[in-house]
Amino acid sequence: MMGTYKTMSTYKTMSTYKGKEHMSAHRYAKSSMFALASLLLAGASAFAQGVDPTRNLTPVTDAMLRNPPAPDWLMWRRTFDGYGYSPLDQINKSNVKDLQVAWTWSLVPGATETTPIVHDGVLYIFNYGNKIQALNAATGDLIWEYKRDLPAKLIADTINLSSRNMAIYEGMLIAATSDANLIALDAKTGKLVWEHATADWTKGWRYTGGPFIVNGKIIQGMTGCGNAEPGGCFITGHDAKTGAELWRVHTIAHPGDPNFDTWNGLPLESRFGASAWITGSYDPEQNLVFYGTGQPYPWIAEMRGTLPKKPGLKTNAMYSDSTLAINPDTGKMQWYHQHLEDDTWDLDYVYERMLVDLPVNGETRKAVVTSGKLGIIEALDRTNGQWLWHKETVPQNVVAAIDPKTGEKTINVAAIPHIGQTTVNCPSDPGGRGWPATAYNPQTGILYMPLNEYCSNTTPTPLDPGQAYTGGGRAVFARTKVPGSDGNIGRVDAIRLADRSQVWSYRQHAPNTSAVLPTGGGLVFSGDIDRYFKAFDDATGKVLWQVRTNNMVNSFPVTYSVNGKQYVAVAAGSGSGLGRSLSTLVPEMKNPDGGSTLWVFALPER
Repeated sequence: MMGTYKTMSTYKTMSTYKGKEHMSAHRYAKSSMFALASLLLAGASAFAQGVDPTRNLTPVTDAMLRNPPAPDWLMWRRTFDGYGYSPLDQINKSNVKDLQVAWTWSLVPGATETTPIVHDGVLYIFNYGNKIQALNAATGDLIWEYKRDLPAKLIADTINLSSRNMAIYEGMLIAATSDANLIALDAKTGKLVWEHATADWTKGWRYTGGPFIVNGKIIQGMTGCGNAEPGGCFITGHDAKTGAELWRVHTIAHPGDPNFDTWNGLPLESRFGASAWITGSYDPEQNLVFYGTGQPYPWIAEMRGTLPKKPGLKTNAMYSDSTLAINPDTGKMQWYHQHLEDDTWDLDYVYERMLVDLPVNGETRKAVVTSGKLGIIEALDRTNGQWLWHKETVPQNVVAAIDPKTGEKTINVAAIPHIGQTTVNCPSDPGGRGWPATAYNPQTGILYMPLNEYCSNTTPTPLDPGQAYTGGGRAVFARTKVPGSDGNIGRVDAIRLADRSQVWSYRQHAPNTSAVLPTGGGLVFSGDIDRYFKAFDDATGKVLWQVRTNNMVNSFPVTYSVNGKQYVAVAAGSGSGLGRSLSTLVPEMKNPDGGSTLWVFALPER
């Protein structure tokens, strides 16, 4: 067994102290008598909430995952369709101005690209360094924690030891670890139920994106494929009861694949990349899982050998920067669509796939909607991969034109980097949109999208004569603001998908660094590098509430309800690659090295 766990009894003193903190929260009462009554009520409330909620924890079934209870947040984007939307409406446009801190919890310092899982009043959080904790979602009291015993060499050599999400199924919490294992913990106690090594971490494999569960199967994409692993990445399906691998889909074409000849004649051992480092979505009607893939490595096409193109060969580098539709029962790829051929800019198309039924040319189409780092929203028919439409957002100079019938992109040749020269690229490598997810409100039909406007001077860093490639992008991005811009970098856009019209756009100087969260209360929550966490009016983009946290807001906010009370939770903390990259654009915005914290907000007691 790798890892240790501690139960609630270990932290009895801490739990008692937190109860006193809850009582002291009512110090603003208007009179001493009223204050006394408030304190007594608060003490009773804290005592009631202090009961271990895992006592009443119910198994999470396939039916619950298909239709999650409104109070819970059971998977990365809450629902299989990838919307990232909650119907909870207790916190709304009229009262969000009163939102205040309910409790906070200090996390392990480091990148905090995390999504809490909440079920039956228990909040589960993945800390940097692979510490997993279960907290009372109403009070913030620790119930148990599990600490993965990572090898010292892995800790020393790995830039990112975080994970963006976990999954919960039956009585287990399921996570992907930095040492390329899948693990299942008992959701009530934190004890290790099983572990399964999917790949050898000593060869560079890593997990930074987590799993989701489809019909009793764990679906997981592999990360770390820029570490010179021959043959690139893959997506696997596992038995949720044991972790045993059931199937594997390679994200780079292998021998025998009809697209094997798309790498300019490169042998398999010289093909790298196509990480599947963001969780997929699922359409129960089609019984299809949708995953995005990342860029090939090294980033510069001339360095990896896909440029210059050899006569009679193809160079689109399948299946990088693609949408893959996979049968979760068999692992068979039903269809694919490549969004960007032979990517030479580090412009992933790995992000969330949202499943939305949309009107297209007078008929309703079952669409899968996504966008890559270029910030171009693209819609495909999710039954067969047929191209539907696109919409551009941020300034970009990579794509000169897009065929409206096929989606084929014409590349601006002046934007292609070459060894020995510097090229201006817009947007730069972290993306006009990065891993902070977009979200869709099915009540308004609006997509909410965190964006950033900027460019870079891109300079390849070629290998020395005789030097072997051992991993990495092999390019330097000197990031700059968009030429002639007003200096604003961060944006949140609201786009009506039915007609692709822009409803509103909120622009600010600080780059956006968190996912967005729309709710049934008519709000959209979002965070930025300057430590602000905001609530927008979902119809107008007006800021209705904001708070300044202790560090950049660099994660996936969620909302949930316990005993009828709604909470909003978001993690803050520096250290992510996205945050480090965007900080070069705003050197005046300083953030502490440590101080990773889970912030939880709620309305005051009436």
